[in-house]
This record gives sequence, structure tokens and C-alpha cells, in this order.
Amino acid sequence: MTEWTEQTDQAREWFEALRTRICAEFEAIEREAGSDAAFDYQSWQREEAGNPDPGGGTRGLMKGRVFEKVGVNVSTVKGSFAPEFAGTINGASADNPGFSATGISLVAHMANPHVPAVHMNCRFLVTGKAWFGGGADLNPPLPYREDTDAFHAAFRAACAAHNPTYFDRFRKWADEYFFIPHRGVHRGVGGIFYDHLECADEAAFGRNFAFTRDVGEAFLDVFPRLVRRRMSSDFTSEDKRRQLEWRGRYAEFNLVYDRGTLFGLKTGGNVDAILMSLPPEAAWG
Repeated sequence: MTEWTEQTDQAREWFEALRTRICAEFEAIEREAGSDAAFDYQSWQREEAGNPDPGGGTRGLMKGRVFEKVGVNVSTVKGSFAPEFAGTINGASADNPGFSATGISLVAHMANPHVPAVHMNCRFLVTGKAWFGGGADLNPPLPYREDTDAFHAAFRAACAAHNPTYFDRFRKWADEYFFIPHRGVHRGVGGIFYDHLECADEAAFGRNFAFTRDVGEAFLDVFPRLVRRRMSSDFTSEDKRRQLEWRGRYAEFNLVYDRGTLFGLKTGGNVDAILMSLPPEAAWG
């Protein structure tokens, strides 16, 4: 594994700072709604036989009046993949299973079905290669065109500042990735998804890190605006039924297809932090 310790530390520091800003903004929204809900932070340490420094992370969880359940995780881990898993990871193999990874992952399930749920994550991984990945997608039980357009516009602008091809490529990738094959439906209205933005040298690291920071900034700009737009909307029992049914689809995707869930479980991550993406309540049929 190539050592990118300094770069990993830079990414980790920024992911942790982004977590702090996002959580503060979400708590501010709760206060605007007359709630004193706040994030509860639980730290965890990873264990790996023969590894004296396997790393760990912090799970932040809040249950409030607007955010029925929102989790914001940050983690920094290093070690070796199991041989049968290593071959599925960019730059790793059974003969070269070493890795380090740092990132932020967020999922918000909202109390009001008119407010879209959302997912966002950004990460930096080092194996035999080093690369950034990430993205965000909007998951409204009751879609509004203006919300979808605003979400896409924020990420279109973030992409355009770095590469004119990024948005179309990464939006298409999101549409393909956030799809539930056994249902034949997308899990939401899309966003962007990218992976393997490789850092062959320091200059490439700088470019890709700058883009990843702009992805995080775009999320922090647009999603709170959408929450405030919809959080006081009246809703019916039928609206709530549709939300719970949609949450069932979301749970199916995260448990069956999501790469992040698999990565966390395969690398000895904290199970509660990994599965914080699951909704607090869902329905089927």
C-alpha cells in the first residue's frame, strides 16, 4: 500500500469539520421548529488482529421534530482486506490487501413526508492506488420538481467549476447506481455519484480533493434550504403511508446493493454506525 498519510490527514480533518458544520445547521433547523434536539456522538474503535492502529470513528445521531432520524458518521481506518474481498477493491488484491480510508457518510430521514430524505458521502481511500469518491442523492417520498431542480443545480455548479463533463457523467452514474433491480425503480430522483478519482501525484490529489470539498459545500448549501421550504407543510395519512412504503424500498437498496454498507461490514466497522442509514420506521405491502 502506498503511504499517503499526510493527504489522509488533510482529508480527515476536512471531513470532520464538514460534519461539525452540517450537524450545527441541522440542530439550528430543529430549534427553528421549537425543538431542542441535538446530536448524540458515540465514538468507536475498530479491531483487527495483529493491527496495533486499526482506527475508528464517531457516529452522530439525532432524532428530532424535523429530522425523525439523521446520522452523520466520520471514520478513519486502516488495515488489510480479507483476501476474498480485496480483489473487489480498486488497487487491492489478495497479494496486496493493505488499505486506509477516511470519509463522511450522512443519511437523513425526515418526519414530514413532504421533506425529502437525503444521502451524502465523501471518502478518500488508499490501496495500491489512491482515490476520492462520493456523491449525494435526493430521496423524496412526494417529489417536487422545484426541489429536484434545485438539488441538481447545486451539484451541477460544483461539477462545472472543475470539469465540464463531470455533472452529466456523475448524474448518469447516480441514476445507474441508485437503482433497485428487483423492483425496477430508482430509489429517488438522483444526484451525483463518483468513484476512483485517482491521485497519481500531489497535483491530482489537490484537484480531486478540491472537487470533493465542493461536493460537500454544495450539499450544505442546498439541502437545508429544501428542508426549510417543506418542513411546515401539512400532510395526510396517505402521504405518511407513501413515505413508509418508500422507506421500505430505501432499506432494501441499502441492505442488498449499497457498496458503503458492504465495505463497512467487510472491514470491521461499527455495525450501529453502518446501519444508521436504515429508516426508523418503514412498511411493506
